[in-house]
Amino acid sequence: MSIATLRIPGPNLVGTSNTMTTNLSDEELALKSIRLRKRLLEIIFHAGAGHTGGSLSCLDILNVLYSRILRVSPRGLNDSNRDRYIQSKGHSVEALYVVLAEHGFFPESELETLGRYRSAFVGHPTRKVPGIEMNTGALGHGLPICVGLALAAKMDEAGYRVFTLLGDGELAEGSNWEAAMAAAHYKLDNLTAILDHNSLQITGPTREVCCNEPLDEKFRAFGWSVRTVNGHSIPELTRALSTAPEPGKPTLIIANTIKGRGVSFMENIAKWHHGVPNESEFKQALGELDAAESALAAG
Repeated sequence: MSIATLRIPGPNLVGTSNTMTTNLSDEELALKSIRLRKRLLEIIFHAGAGHTGGSLSCLDILNVLYSRILRVSPRGLNDSNRDRYIQSKGHSVEALYVVLAEHGFFPESELETLGRYRSAFVGHPTRKVPGIEMNTGALGHGLPICVGLALAAKMDEAGYRVFTLLGDGELAEGSNWEAAMAAAHYKLDNLTAILDHNSLQITGPTREVCCNEPLDEKFRAFGWSVRTVNGHSIPELTRALSTAPEPGKPTLIIANTIKGRGVSFMENIAKWHHGVPNESEFKQALGELDAAESALAAG
């Protein structure tokens, strides 16, 4: 099997019609994350449904991916050389929706239809929404799909890269570990898995429900290269995602995050896994995010 030459993107890509274009600084991207969190809360509040806590925890990851890393754009959805992103942690789709809208994959106004009759914007990713590569939601499917995509790229000597977002509770699914073995066996260094490591799942702390630690050691034992970062740090995420992979090894980025990030009464509280704020909670959450935005903008 021939090994395709890997393209390793750096921050602030400006290029082809299939490349996201951004010149935002770290601070500007952090401000964007706050604004995206507000929009995320708005659509969940108006829909009366959504996975709020996990969407808030993974939003910075998606913001960096789509602003600085992925070679994909609304103009290149059918380009065979586009990068592939699969959200295995499909229940946190609201974060993906607001990021895709921000980058012009569909009109931002369509987010208002979330959860409505006949809307394509449902509670898990669906290919009916432009920019979404694969229907997901049944946990443990994303990484196996990405192994197939990355292996196909190697066989075709294609230069695209494959990324997926996993949840730490999701790693109780055995299909992930079969996929992890296969990825190392086929030396898929064009594959990057990002773990939204917020340490909470719907019934409580992951370590108490079904402990899967130490994850870094387990993935290294399976033959992966592992990097650990602050999943809310724009610079750390950028470095981890843009640094060249170890030759012949798939990459796992353990992004340590906070469930409910940015809203004081949601942070590290398991009930917000699928919680929807009432009107007073919604107003409080927006007020806190407004204050955080003002403070960051003021320097």
